[in-house]
Amino acid sequence: MKGFEIGEEIETTVVQISNDTVFIDLGLKSEGFVEKAEFVDKDGNLTVKEGDKIKVYFVSANRDELHFTTRLSADKAAKAGLEMLENAYKSGLPVEGKVEGEIKGGFEVKIGGARAFCPYSQMGYKNRAEPASYVGKNVAFVITEYKNEGKNIIVSNRRLLENEENEKIGALSKELVVGKIVSATVTSLQSYGAFVDIGGFQALLPISEISHERVEDVASVLSVGQKIEAKIIKTEWNEEHPDRSRVSVSTKELETDPWDNVASQFPVGTKISGSIARIAPFGLFVNIAKGVDGLVHVSALDGITSNTNLKKMFKVGEAFDVVVEKIGEDEKRISLRP
Repeated sequence: MKGFEIGEEIETTVVQISNDTVFIDLGLKSEGFVEKAEFVDKDGNLTVKEGDKIKVYFVSANRDELHFTTRLSADKAAKAGLEMLENAYKSGLPVEGKVEGEIKGGFEVKIGGARAFCPYSQMGYKNRAEPASYVGKNVAFVITEYKNEGKNIIVSNRRLLENEENEKIGALSKELVVGKIVSATVTSLQSYGAFVDIGGFQALLPISEISHERVEDVASVLSVGQKIEAKIIKTEWNEEHPDRSRVSVSTKELETDPWDNVASQFPVGTKISGSIARIAPFGLFVNIAKGVDGLVHVSALDGITSNTNLKKMFKVGEAFDVVVEKIGEDEKRISLRP
């Protein structure tokens, strides 16, 4: 049987999942195993399935059974001792430690029988909590310094979270491509659009891409927690700084373009009862159908000159009867007259 060093990292495939064990392929007569509990999220959902590729670390061998882990827990560290912690440092194996309390500049952390130090700056990542809230909790770390035979150990929770985020974004960059239609959840509303969650990644839905209809207030058409379908229209993946990657999506792209049938629906000379959608210094934009606004130029308004303040004479939402004068389908422009 192939020998593995404690803490050695391997990439393998999930071959079977039982009630409490995840079996992995080692290319040997025997399979390795990982405790199933390591792949269960906070809601009790299993995060892997048969055929998935995963990275694990060797813990121990018992006869023909090879035990692996995705993270070295405090119990496993206590059994393995400093040798395991040193190997965890060399291989980058995540470790779990209990935050004993706050000390000058950071936290005292107990990992198995060893004590480590985590600076304040290395606890938490994007959603960093108050320091006192970490005390008494078991937290995952990577060991960033291991000196004097384990007497001086420095750990970082931030680096572990950054690494996990970078790996996740790296995988998403292959999945989230321009043109793909995705399911998303609205997470926040802004004056310029909305942020939506796509598999844990925050993408931007610009206000101009919400609908063919003009949207003035994002909150009038979207709400936090709302489930939507959207099309990816732009990606900017930053390999050096994955957390700076950007993705833009559009719900407008999934709508039928109202301009496709404008010429047949509104031939030149058609009389329409519309409403004023916008007021500009050079004229009035009148909405004649969902997502279709036409322009009544100031020169077509009787008794009004280019110096007239149109906002004092007209109001947005006011009914306004017009006649179609000219249609530019390619430019998506309609000229109207009263």
